[in-house]
Amino acid sequence: MVNRTALKILVHVSRFGLAALWLFAACAKIYMRNDPTHSFFKNMNELVGNSLAQPLAVVIICAEIIAAILLLWPRTARVGALWSVALLISFAGYALYYRFGLGNAEGLECGCFGGIIGSQLGVTTALRNLLLLIPALLVIFGLPRLRRAGEQNQLEPQQVTS
Repeated sequence: MVNRTALKILVHVSRFGLAALWLFAACAKIYMRNDPTHSFFKNMNELVGNSLAQPLAVVIICAEIIAAILLLWPRTARVGALWSVALLISFAGYALYYRFGLGNAEGLECGCFGGIIGSQLGVTTALRNLLLLIPALLVIFGLPRLRRAGEQNQLEPQQVTS
């Protein structure tokens, strides 16, 4: 009973924490769009080139908002966590590719949080994103168990009265 309660609390904290993270990141990027030094839109030119920068920036912001919405709605929380895993692995992979694949020894301010929180694109960004996989995986694997446990509790009283 205590383990189920603790798991339920951890899953909800993880779910809402990830949703808050995605909403904060998307809103910070939009809020800082006109800042010449910290704008995610302006930094994208240095990350992927001029032709892909603006469309990709919009796609990333939309993907973060979609992840947050999916995590907030209880029926789609598991899909939102899977979406979060895909985003986190993609961001971590690109950070490592930027550092090692493209050979950029010097980190670039990625604008992940719109410049509100400074973040250099590289190994630390990749490690942070990979660490955030823990709450996402907790939602993926913890949420179905909670539903099954709730279904069993609902079925047992009906079976007793029959």
